[in-house]
Amino acid sequence: MKNIIMIILGSVLVGFAYNWLLIPHHILSSGLSGIAIMLGLIYPMDTGVLNFALNLPLLILGVMKLGKKFSLYTIISVVALSISLYVIPVFQLAHEPLLAALFGGVITGIGIGIIFRASGSSGGFDIVAMILAKKTDFPIGSLLSVMNAVIVIASGFIFGWDAALMTLVTIYATGKVIDTLHTNHIKLTLTIITAKGEEMKNMLLENLYRGVTISDGIGAYSGEHRKVLMTVITKYQLAELKQLIQQTDPHAFVNITQTTEVVGSFHKS
Repeated sequence: MKNIIMIILGSVLVGFAYNWLLIPHHILSSGLSGIAIMLGLIYPMDTGVLNFALNLPLLILGVMKLGKKFSLYTIISVVALSISLYVIPVFQLAHEPLLAALFGGVITGIGIGIIFRASGSSGGFDIVAMILAKKTDFPIGSLLSVMNAVIVIASGFIFGWDAALMTLVTIYATGKVIDTLHTNHIKLTLTIITAKGEEMKNMLLENLYRGVTISDGIGAYSGEHRKVLMTVITKYQLAELKQLIQQTDPHAFVNITQTTEVVGSFHKS
């Protein structure tokens, strides 16, 4: 319940940033929300409705391809943001476009950072990148950069290059604030020694979009057979995962170490 409340609060905060700072100055955000804002400015359609409509196919795909709890939190985030965009009136809070772009990006980053810390995502390109990264060796950061570059270029052609540059300011500020608030870039290696290897494996595969390696172990003192599971996660997933491990096997031994670098397909299953 705490995570759900945080996700809703973060999404509402993003909604205020969009409707009070970005949209009045024709400034776009990153991701599918940026496309929704652009279409809402071009056509007489509500941005909230467009945001939900654009995300809906990806949400369905995410439920099929990614972890169930992660997908549920993402659905809650998208629905809460879409409702916020629909309910919150568009209001020009700042008259200076640069200030609107900067603070709009900061507030958006705070909102999305809160969502990430609650183990969710804002949907859109995040889902696309995660699914593609499971099938290819292309890193998620590069995938998101390419997708956002398309939004900036489209903004330049449609609203003018001043608006495109303001969009860049917003995306940059958003990214910096997100990096400050959440620790997705910090990787942890989990080594789990358990007598309930099959149950633990199923729990990890259902709740993570990471790979899991299983090996056999024998206690040096007891001589008892155990399963040893190893996976790499991001730090913001740790709190939730520890609870799930405790529920699956209260007697499991878990060793958590910070990982300096991951080489290979980190997001592949």
